[in-house]
Amino acid sequence: MPITNLPTLKSINPATLECIKEYPQHSGQEIEERLLKLGIAQKEWQAINFSQRKVCMLKLASDLEQIEQDAAETMANEMGKPWRQGAREISKCAWLCRWFANSAETYLTMDSISTEYQRSYVQFEPIGNVLAIMPWNFPFWQVFRCAVPALMAGNGVMLKHAPSTQGCAEIIEQLFLDAGFPEGLFVHTKVENNRVKALIAHPAVNMITFTGSTEVGRIVAKQAAEYLKPSVLELGGSDPYLVFDDAVVKNAAEKCAQSRWLNTGQSCIAAKRIIVLDAIFDKFMSQFLTFARQYSLTNPSSSSTEGSFVGPMARIDLRDQLAKQVDDSIDLGAHCELGGQIPEAKGAYYPVTVLSNVSPGMPAFDQELFGPVAAIIRAKDDHQAIALANTTTYGLGAAIFTESASRIADYPTLLQAGNIAINDMVKSDPRLPFGGYNDSGWGKELGLQGIRAFTRTQTVVQP
Repeated sequence: MPITNLPTLKSINPATLECIKEYPQHSGQEIEERLLKLGIAQKEWQAINFSQRKVCMLKLASDLEQIEQDAAETMANEMGKPWRQGAREISKCAWLCRWFANSAETYLTMDSISTEYQRSYVQFEPIGNVLAIMPWNFPFWQVFRCAVPALMAGNGVMLKHAPSTQGCAEIIEQLFLDAGFPEGLFVHTKVENNRVKALIAHPAVNMITFTGSTEVGRIVAKQAAEYLKPSVLELGGSDPYLVFDDAVVKNAAEKCAQSRWLNTGQSCIAAKRIIVLDAIFDKFMSQFLTFARQYSLTNPSSSSTEGSFVGPMARIDLRDQLAKQVDDSIDLGAHCELGGQIPEAKGAYYPVTVLSNVSPGMPAFDQELFGPVAAIIRAKDDHQAIALANTTTYGLGAAIFTESASRIADYPTLLQAGNIAINDMVKSDPRLPFGGYNDSGWGKELGLQGIRAFTRTQTVVQP
Protein backbone atom coordinates (compact mmCIF):
# COMPACT_ATOMS: atom_id res chain seq x y z
CA MET A 1 0.00 0.00 0.00
CA PRO A 2 1.24 3.54 -0.71
CA ILE A 3 2.57 5.53 2.20
CA THR A 4 0.28 8.41 3.14
CA ASN A 5 0.47 11.29 5.63
CA LEU A 6 4.26 11.29 5.59
CA PRO A 7 5.86 13.54 8.23
CA THR A 8 7.75 16.53 6.90
CA LEU A 9 11.52 16.80 7.07
CA LYS A 10 12.43 19.69 9.37
CA SER A 11 15.46 21.92 9.20
CA ILE A 12 16.21 23.26 12.70
CA ASN A 13 18.74 26.01 13.34
CA PRO A 14 20.98 24.53 16.09
CA ALA A 15 22.00 27.98 17.34
CA THR A 16 18.45 29.19 17.96
CA LEU A 17 16.51 25.87 17.95
CA GLU A 18 13.99 27.50 15.61
CA CYS A 19 12.50 25.66 12.64
CA ILE A 20 13.86 27.16 9.43
CA LYS A 21 11.66 25.25 7.02
CA GLU A 22 9.65 22.05 6.65
CA TYR A 23 10.04 19.93 3.53
CA PRO A 24 7.28 17.55 2.37
CA GLN A 25 8.60 14.11 1.56
CA HIS A 26 8.39 12.78 -1.96
CA SER A 27 5.61 10.28 -2.49
CA GLY A 28 6.25 6.83 -3.90
CA GLN A 29 4.98 7.97 -7.28
CA GLU A 30 7.27 11.02 -7.29
CA ILE A 31 10.25 8.79 -6.50
CA GLU A 32 9.35 6.45 -9.38
CA GLU A 33 9.17 9.43 -11.73
CA ARG A 34 12.55 10.68 -10.59
CA LEU A 35 14.15 7.26 -10.98
CA LEU A 36 12.70 6.98 -14.48
CA LYS A 37 14.21 10.36 -15.44
CA LEU A 38 17.48 9.32 -13.81
CA GLY A 39 17.68 6.18 -15.95
CA ILE A 40 17.00 8.09 -19.17
CA ALA A 41 19.47 10.84 -18.31
CA GLN A 42 22.18 8.35 -17.36
CA LYS A 43 21.97 6.59 -20.72
CA GLU A 44 22.27 9.95 -22.45
CA TRP A 45 25.18 10.97 -20.26
CA GLN A 46 27.03 7.67 -20.72
CA ALA A 47 27.09 8.28 -24.49
CA ILE A 48 28.73 11.72 -24.02
CA ASN A 49 32.51 11.86 -24.32
CA PHE A 50 34.86 13.08 -21.61
CA SER A 51 35.39 16.45 -23.27
CA GLN A 52 31.68 17.23 -23.07
CA ARG A 53 31.45 16.01 -19.48
CA LYS A 54 34.43 18.20 -18.63
CA VAL A 55 32.63 21.33 -19.86
CA CYS A 56 29.74 20.73 -17.45
CA MET A 57 32.05 19.94 -14.55
CA LEU A 58 34.15 23.06 -15.04
CA LYS A 59 31.00 25.16 -15.23
CA LEU A 60 29.90 23.56 -11.95
CA ALA A 61 33.20 24.57 -10.32
CA SER A 62 32.72 28.18 -11.39
CA ASP A 63 29.09 28.21 -10.28
CA LEU A 64 30.08 26.91 -6.86
CA GLU A 65 32.42 29.83 -6.35
CA GLN A 66 29.63 32.24 -7.27
CA ILE A 67 27.29 30.92 -4.58
CA GLU A 68 29.93 30.47 -1.88
CA GLN A 69 28.41 33.00 0.52
CA ASP A 70 24.83 31.73 0.17
CA ALA A 71 25.96 28.12 0.59
CA ALA A 72 28.02 28.98 3.68
CA GLU A 73 25.01 30.77 5.17
CA THR A 74 22.76 27.77 4.52
CA MET A 75 25.24 25.42 6.21
CA ALA A 76 25.53 27.79 9.17
CA ASN A 77 21.77 27.88 9.60
CA GLU A 78 21.03 24.19 9.03
CA MET A 79 23.84 22.44 10.88
CA GLY A 80 25.82 25.15 12.69
CA LYS A 81 29.04 25.19 10.67
CA PRO A 82 30.98 28.42 11.33
CA TRP A 83 30.59 30.62 8.26
CA ARG A 84 34.27 30.79 7.29
CA GLN A 85 34.55 27.00 7.39
CA GLY A 86 31.50 26.69 5.17
CA ALA A 87 33.07 29.02 2.62
CA ARG A 88 36.23 26.89 2.61
CA GLU A 89 34.11 23.77 2.11
CA ILE A 90 32.69 25.26 -1.08
CA SER A 91 36.18 26.18 -2.32
CA LYS A 92 37.28 22.59 -1.77
CA CYS A 93 34.27 21.33 -3.75
CA ALA A 94 35.28 23.56 -6.66
CA TRP A 95 38.82 22.16 -6.53
CA LEU A 96 37.37 18.64 -6.57
CA CYS A 97 35.28 19.44 -9.66
CA ARG A 98 38.27 20.83 -11.55
CA TRP A 99 40.52 17.93 -10.56
CA PHE A 100 38.18 15.24 -11.87
CA ALA A 101 37.18 17.30 -14.91
CA ASN A 102 40.83 17.22 -15.95
CA SER A 103 41.80 13.76 -14.65
CA ALA A 104 38.83 11.44 -15.22
CA GLU A 105 39.71 10.42 -18.77
CA THR A 106 43.26 9.50 -17.75
CA TYR A 107 42.04 7.59 -14.70
CA LEU A 108 39.63 5.56 -16.82
CA THR A 109 41.83 4.89 -19.85
CA MET A 110 41.88 1.18 -20.56
CA ASP A 111 44.82 -0.81 -19.17
CA SER A 112 46.64 -2.90 -21.78
CA ILE A 113 48.19 -6.04 -20.29
CA SER A 114 50.87 -8.09 -22.02
CA THR A 115 49.83 -11.75 -22.40
CA GLU A 116 50.09 -14.49 -25.04
CA TYR A 117 46.96 -13.03 -26.66
CA GLN A 118 47.13 -10.64 -29.59
CA ARG A 119 45.25 -8.12 -27.46
CA SER A 120 44.31 -8.19 -23.81
CA TYR A 121 43.07 -5.20 -21.91
CA VAL A 122 40.88 -4.02 -19.04
CA GLN A 123 38.34 -1.24 -19.50
CA PHE A 124 36.13 0.61 -17.08
CA GLU A 125 32.42 0.96 -17.81
CA PRO A 126 29.86 3.04 -15.90
CA ILE A 127 28.05 1.09 -13.22
CA GLY A 128 24.73 2.88 -13.86
CA ASN A 129 22.88 4.77 -11.14
CA VAL A 130 24.43 5.43 -7.73
CA LEU A 131 22.35 6.03 -4.60
CA ALA A 132 24.31 8.45 -2.40
CA ILE A 133 23.20 8.44 1.25
CA MET A 134 24.91 11.45 2.75
CA PRO A 135 25.30 13.04 6.24
CA TRP A 136 24.85 16.54 7.62
CA ASN A 137 28.36 17.32 8.90
CA PHE A 138 29.91 18.32 5.55
CA PRO A 139 26.68 18.75 3.61
CA PHE A 140 28.33 19.91 0.36
CA TRP A 141 31.72 18.20 0.42
CA GLN A 142 30.44 14.72 1.22
CA VAL A 143 27.95 14.91 -1.66
CA PHE A 144 30.45 16.26 -4.16
CA ARG A 145 33.13 13.80 -3.03
CA CYS A 146 31.07 10.91 -4.38
CA ALA A 147 28.95 12.62 -7.05
CA VAL A 148 31.76 14.27 -9.03
CA PRO A 149 33.82 11.13 -9.78
CA ALA A 150 30.66 9.07 -10.21
CA LEU A 151 29.32 11.47 -12.83
CA MET A 152 32.64 11.85 -14.64
CA ALA A 153 32.69 8.04 -14.91
CA GLY A 154 29.37 8.20 -16.79
CA ASN A 155 26.92 7.37 -14.00
CA GLY A 156 23.78 9.03 -12.68
CA VAL A 157 23.35 9.94 -9.01
CA MET A 158 20.35 9.95 -6.71
CA LEU A 159 21.02 11.87 -3.49
CA LYS A 160 19.34 10.98 -0.24
CA HIS A 161 20.58 13.72 2.08
CA ALA A 162 20.24 13.99 5.85
CA PRO A 163 16.74 15.11 6.90
CA SER A 164 18.17 18.24 8.56
CA THR A 165 20.09 19.57 5.54
CA GLN A 166 17.42 19.66 2.86
CA GLY A 167 18.17 23.29 2.02
CA CYS A 168 21.74 22.32 1.13
CA ALA A 169 20.44 19.42 -0.95
CA GLU A 170 18.15 21.70 -2.95
CA ILE A 171 21.02 24.08 -3.70
CA ILE A 172 23.19 21.18 -4.86
CA GLU A 173 20.51 19.76 -7.15
CA GLN A 174 20.01 23.16 -8.79
CA LEU A 175 23.76 23.63 -9.22
CA PHE A 176 24.07 20.46 -11.30
CA LEU A 177 21.10 21.45 -13.43
CA ASP A 178 22.38 24.98 -14.02
CA ALA A 179 25.83 23.67 -14.97
CA GLY A 180 24.36 21.89 -17.99
CA PHE A 181 24.16 18.31 -16.80
CA PRO A 182 21.14 16.51 -18.32
CA GLU A 183 17.95 17.08 -16.35
CA GLY A 184 17.45 14.21 -13.93
CA LEU A 185 21.08 13.01 -14.00
CA PHE A 186 21.65 14.28 -10.48
CA VAL A 187 18.42 14.06 -8.53
CA HIS A 188 17.65 14.69 -4.88
CA THR A 189 14.91 12.70 -3.19
CA LYS A 190 13.28 13.87 0.03
CA VAL A 191 12.67 10.82 2.22
CA GLU A 192 13.14 10.02 5.89
CA ASN A 193 15.66 7.39 6.89
CA ASN A 194 13.20 4.53 7.31
CA ARG A 195 12.36 4.68 3.59
CA VAL A 196 15.92 4.19 2.37
CA LYS A 197 15.74 0.39 2.11
CA ALA A 198 13.15 0.71 -0.65
CA LEU A 199 15.57 2.90 -2.59
CA ILE A 200 18.42 0.42 -2.12
CA ALA A 201 16.17 -2.38 -3.36
CA HIS A 202 14.90 -0.51 -6.40
CA PRO A 203 15.98 -2.08 -9.73
CA ALA A 204 16.98 1.33 -11.09
CA VAL A 205 19.70 1.67 -8.41
CA ASN A 206 22.95 -0.15 -9.26
CA MET A 207 25.26 0.89 -6.42
CA ILE A 208 25.17 2.51 -2.99
CA THR A 209 27.63 4.91 -1.42
CA PHE A 210 27.11 5.83 2.21
CA THR A 211 28.82 8.19 4.65
CA GLY A 212 27.72 8.09 8.26
CA SER A 213 27.93 6.12 11.48
CA THR A 214 29.28 2.59 11.68
CA GLU A 215 26.01 1.39 13.19
CA VAL A 216 23.96 2.60 10.22
CA GLY A 217 26.69 1.55 7.78
CA ARG A 218 26.27 -2.06 8.85
CA ILE A 219 22.55 -1.83 8.04
CA VAL A 220 23.18 -0.26 4.64
CA ALA A 221 25.84 -2.86 3.79
CA LYS A 222 23.51 -5.70 4.73
CA GLN A 223 20.67 -4.31 2.65
CA ALA A 224 22.93 -3.68 -0.35
CA ALA A 225 24.35 -7.21 -0.10
CA GLU A 226 20.82 -8.63 -0.02
CA TYR A 227 20.34 -7.27 -3.54
CA LEU A 228 23.93 -8.01 -4.66
CA LYS A 229 24.71 -4.33 -5.12
CA PRO A 230 28.22 -3.00 -4.50
CA SER A 231 28.74 -0.30 -1.90
CA VAL A 232 31.34 2.15 -0.68
CA LEU A 233 31.11 2.94 3.03
CA GLU A 234 32.89 5.81 4.79
CA LEU A 235 32.02 5.33 8.45
CA GLY A 236 33.06 6.50 11.89
CA GLY A 237 36.53 7.03 13.24
CA SER A 238 38.50 7.43 16.44
CA ASP A 239 41.71 8.73 14.92
CA PRO A 240 44.86 8.46 17.05
CA TYR A 241 47.40 11.30 16.80
CA LEU A 242 50.76 10.09 18.12
CA VAL A 243 53.16 12.70 19.47
CA PHE A 244 56.66 11.27 19.93
CA ASP A 245 59.42 12.65 22.13
CA ASP A 246 61.28 14.33 19.25
CA ALA A 247 58.21 16.09 17.83
CA VAL A 248 58.09 19.83 17.26
CA VAL A 249 55.70 20.31 20.15
CA LYS A 250 54.16 23.62 19.08
CA ASN A 251 53.35 22.25 15.60
CA ALA A 252 51.96 19.02 17.04
CA ALA A 253 49.77 20.85 19.55
CA GLU A 254 48.50 23.30 16.94
CA LYS A 255 47.69 20.62 14.36
CA CYS A 256 45.97 18.45 16.97
CA ALA A 257 43.86 21.42 18.07
CA GLN A 258 42.95 22.38 14.50
CA SER A 259 41.96 18.81 13.67
CA ARG A 260 39.98 18.27 16.87
CA TRP A 261 37.92 21.46 16.66
CA LEU A 262 37.37 21.82 12.94
CA ASN A 263 33.63 21.75 12.24
CA THR A 264 33.00 21.87 16.01
CA GLY A 265 34.65 18.46 16.32
CA GLN A 266 32.02 16.84 14.11
CA SER A 267 34.38 15.16 11.67
CA CYS A 268 35.14 11.47 11.17
CA ILE A 269 38.85 12.19 10.68
CA ALA A 270 39.31 14.57 13.62
CA ALA A 271 42.06 13.98 16.19
CA LYS A 272 39.98 12.01 18.66
CA ARG A 273 42.68 10.26 20.74
CA ILE A 274 45.88 12.24 21.20
CA ILE A 275 48.60 9.89 22.45
CA VAL A 276 51.67 11.66 23.86
CA LEU A 277 54.93 10.14 25.06
CA ASP A 278 55.61 10.62 28.74
CA ALA A 279 58.90 12.48 28.16
CA ILE A 280 57.14 15.49 26.60
CA PHE A 281 53.65 15.07 28.04
CA ASP A 282 53.64 18.11 30.32
CA LYS A 283 55.16 20.37 27.67
CA PHE A 284 52.62 19.22 25.09
CA MET A 285 49.68 19.59 27.47
CA SER A 286 50.66 23.15 28.34
CA GLN A 287 50.95 24.12 24.67
CA PHE A 288 47.77 22.27 23.69
CA LEU A 289 45.73 24.01 26.39
CA THR A 290 47.09 27.36 25.17
CA PHE A 291 45.66 26.65 21.73
CA ALA A 292 42.44 25.22 23.19
CA ARG A 293 41.75 28.39 25.16
CA GLN A 294 41.92 30.43 21.95
CA TYR A 295 38.70 28.82 20.72
CA SER A 296 35.40 30.44 21.61
CA LEU A 297 31.74 29.73 20.95
CA THR A 298 30.28 31.71 18.08
CA ASN A 299 27.12 32.39 16.17
CA PRO A 300 27.84 30.23 13.08
CA SER A 301 26.41 32.88 10.74
CA SER A 302 29.09 35.38 11.76
CA SER A 303 31.60 36.04 8.97
CA SER A 304 34.24 37.35 11.37
CA THR A 305 37.82 36.71 10.26
CA GLU A 306 39.35 37.16 13.71
CA GLY A 307 40.00 34.31 16.13
CA SER A 308 39.24 30.58 16.29
CA PHE A 309 35.67 29.43 16.76
CA VAL A 310 33.39 26.49 17.33
CA GLY A 311 29.69 26.73 16.60
CA PRO A 312 26.77 24.80 18.03
CA MET A 313 26.60 21.08 17.50
CA ALA A 314 24.15 19.98 14.84
CA ARG A 315 21.37 18.89 17.23
CA ILE A 316 20.50 19.03 20.92
CA ASP A 317 20.33 15.23 21.22
CA LEU A 318 23.86 14.91 19.82
CA ARG A 319 25.10 17.52 22.29
CA ASP A 320 23.46 15.72 25.21
CA GLN A 321 24.92 12.38 24.10
CA LEU A 322 28.41 13.92 24.00
CA ALA A 323 27.94 15.45 27.45
CA LYS A 324 27.04 12.02 28.84
CA GLN A 325 30.15 10.46 27.28
CA VAL A 326 32.27 13.13 28.95
CA ASP A 327 30.55 12.73 32.33
CA ASP A 328 30.86 8.94 32.19
CA SER A 329 34.57 9.21 31.34
CA ILE A 330 35.15 11.55 34.29
CA ASP A 331 33.31 9.15 36.58
CA LEU A 332 35.75 6.45 35.42
CA GLY A 333 38.82 8.55 36.23
CA ALA A 334 39.41 11.01 33.38
CA HIS A 335 40.47 14.53 34.40
CA CYS A 336 38.70 17.54 32.90
CA GLU A 337 41.38 20.13 32.09
CA LEU A 338 39.05 22.52 30.27
CA GLY A 339 35.32 22.84 29.55
CA GLY A 340 33.11 19.86 30.30
CA GLN A 341 29.95 21.75 31.26
CA ILE A 342 26.93 22.50 29.05
CA PRO A 343 26.70 26.30 28.81
CA GLU A 344 23.56 28.18 29.75
CA ALA A 345 23.35 29.76 26.29
CA LYS A 346 20.42 28.81 24.07
CA GLY A 347 21.24 26.34 21.35
CA ALA A 348 23.08 23.05 20.94
CA TYR A 349 26.38 24.42 22.22
CA TYR A 350 29.08 22.44 23.99
CA PRO A 351 32.38 24.06 25.00
CA VAL A 352 35.86 23.19 23.85
CA THR A 353 36.77 20.42 26.28
CA VAL A 354 40.06 18.69 27.10
CA LEU A 355 40.20 15.41 29.04
CA SER A 356 43.44 13.93 30.38
CA ASN A 357 44.18 10.64 32.16
CA VAL A 358 42.08 8.91 29.51
CA SER A 359 42.52 5.15 29.16
CA PRO A 360 40.82 2.11 27.59
CA GLY A 361 37.47 1.33 29.16
CA MET A 362 36.32 4.95 29.13
CA PRO A 363 33.88 6.30 26.51
CA ALA A 364 36.48 8.98 25.66
CA PHE A 365 38.84 6.20 24.54
CA ASP A 366 36.54 3.43 23.32
CA GLN A 367 33.80 5.42 21.58
CA GLU A 368 33.75 8.05 18.88
CA LEU A 369 33.31 11.48 20.50
CA PHE A 370 31.60 13.41 17.70
CA GLY A 371 31.98 16.90 19.10
CA PRO A 372 34.53 19.38 20.51
CA VAL A 373 36.16 17.08 23.08
CA ALA A 374 39.85 16.12 22.99
CA ALA A 375 41.08 13.01 24.82
CA ILE A 376 44.76 13.13 25.85
CA ILE A 377 46.45 9.81 26.59
CA ARG A 378 49.88 9.24 28.12
CA ALA A 379 52.23 6.54 26.72
CA LYS A 380 55.52 5.46 28.30
CA ASP A 381 57.26 4.57 25.01
CA ASP A 382 56.82 4.02 21.27
CA HIS A 383 55.61 0.48 21.66
CA GLN A 384 52.83 1.42 24.06
CA ALA A 385 51.85 4.44 21.93
CA ILE A 386 51.32 2.26 18.86
CA ALA A 387 49.51 -0.39 20.89
CA LEU A 388 47.15 2.25 22.29
CA ALA A 389 46.58 3.69 18.80
CA ASN A 390 45.53 0.26 17.54
CA THR A 391 43.30 -0.45 20.56
CA THR A 392 40.16 0.42 18.65
CA THR A 393 37.68 -1.15 16.26
CA TYR A 394 38.02 1.87 13.96
CA GLY A 395 40.68 2.49 11.33
CA LEU A 396 39.97 5.67 9.40
CA GLY A 397 42.99 7.94 9.93
CA ALA A 398 46.04 8.51 12.12
CA ALA A 399 48.79 11.10 12.44
CA ILE A 400 52.41 10.81 13.54
CA PHE A 401 54.43 13.73 14.91
CA THR A 402 58.17 13.04 14.88
CA GLU A 403 61.43 14.23 13.33
CA SER A 404 62.83 10.70 13.17
CA ALA A 405 63.37 9.34 9.64
CA SER A 406 63.11 5.75 10.88
CA ARG A 407 59.82 6.38 12.67
CA ILE A 408 58.43 8.10 9.57
CA ALA A 409 59.51 5.16 7.42
CA ASP A 410 58.46 2.32 9.71
CA TYR A 411 55.49 3.36 11.82
CA PRO A 412 52.74 3.96 9.21
CA THR A 413 52.66 0.25 8.40
CA LEU A 414 52.20 -0.54 12.11
CA LEU A 415 49.07 1.61 12.38
CA GLN A 416 45.69 0.13 11.47
CA ALA A 417 44.35 3.12 9.53
CA GLY A 418 43.61 3.88 5.90
CA ASN A 419 44.95 7.44 5.94
CA ILE A 420 48.20 8.48 7.62
CA ALA A 421 49.52 12.04 8.02
CA ILE A 422 53.07 12.87 9.07
CA ASN A 423 53.48 16.06 11.13
CA ASP A 424 50.11 17.29 9.92
CA MET A 425 46.41 16.67 10.38
CA VAL A 426 44.55 14.03 8.36
CA LYS A 427 42.70 15.55 5.39
CA SER A 428 40.92 14.24 2.32
CA ASP A 429 42.38 15.27 -1.03
CA PRO A 430 40.79 14.85 -4.50
CA ARG A 431 44.11 13.49 -5.83
CA LEU A 432 44.44 10.69 -3.25
CA PRO A 433 42.27 7.69 -2.36
CA PHE A 434 40.37 8.05 0.90
CA GLY A 435 38.82 5.33 3.03
CA GLY A 436 39.26 3.35 6.22
CA TYR A 437 39.84 -0.10 7.68
CA ASN A 438 37.71 -2.25 9.98
CA ASP A 439 34.68 -0.46 11.48
CA SER A 440 35.54 2.68 9.52
CA GLY A 441 34.16 1.18 6.33
CA TRP A 442 35.28 -0.29 3.04
CA GLY A 443 36.09 0.90 -0.43
CA LYS A 444 37.80 4.11 -1.51
CA GLU A 445 36.69 7.53 -2.63
CA LEU A 446 38.76 10.12 -4.54
CA GLY A 447 41.85 9.62 -6.65
CA LEU A 448 42.30 6.82 -9.19
CA GLN A 449 40.86 4.14 -6.91
CA GLY A 450 37.92 6.34 -5.99
CA ILE A 451 36.65 6.98 -9.49
CA ARG A 452 37.18 3.35 -10.50
CA ALA A 453 35.00 2.29 -7.56
CA PHE A 454 32.07 3.70 -9.55
CA THR A 455 32.76 1.49 -12.58
CA ARG A 456 32.45 -2.09 -13.76
CA THR A 457 35.81 -3.60 -14.64
CA GLN A 458 35.64 -5.48 -17.95
CA THR A 459 38.37 -7.77 -19.29
CA VAL A 460 38.73 -8.22 -23.06
CA VAL A 461 41.04 -10.70 -24.83
CA GLN A 462 41.65 -11.39 -28.52
CA PRO A 463 43.60 -14.52 -29.56
